[in-house]
Amino acid sequence: MKKYKFIIKGHDYEVDILNYEHDVVELEVNGTHYSVEVQREAKEKPKTPRLVRSAVPQPSPEESGITKAASPSISIKTPLPGTILKILVKAGDEVKKGDTLLIMEAMKMENNIMAEKAGKVVQVKVKEGDSVLQNDILIVLE
Repeated sequence: MKKYKFIIKGHDYEVDILNYEHDVVELEVNGTHYSVEVQREAKEKPKTPRLVRSAVPQPSPEESGITKAASPSISIKTPLPGTILKILVKAGDEVKKGDTLLIMEAMKMENNIMAEKAGKVVQVKVKEGDSVLQNDILIVLE
């Protein structure tokens, strides 16, 4: 039970809220019992202004000055230090994703180095027997 004191037009009112359920409030004002139905106000629109912009037309390729670039090349790098045992591709070869490009020995194990995506071999930067460090570029694909 909550008690409030109101002053309305110079008159004092003591209000006890007895019960509040389903938008019906039972209250006592200066000893008189009332049952009051409460109507909720509709929520006000947010006071934050909303920015409205008109649609911007897309520029033509000539206006934008952007040209379509050639397909980017991908560098196949060594995952860890080792020695190149066998190279299975040469410049100009077409490869598919997952094709084995070369075999290298690292930590006394043979590791297959595979193509990360389909493309054309542009350059082989190592030869059989070369020692390589981690992240050295082995093959460039286009």
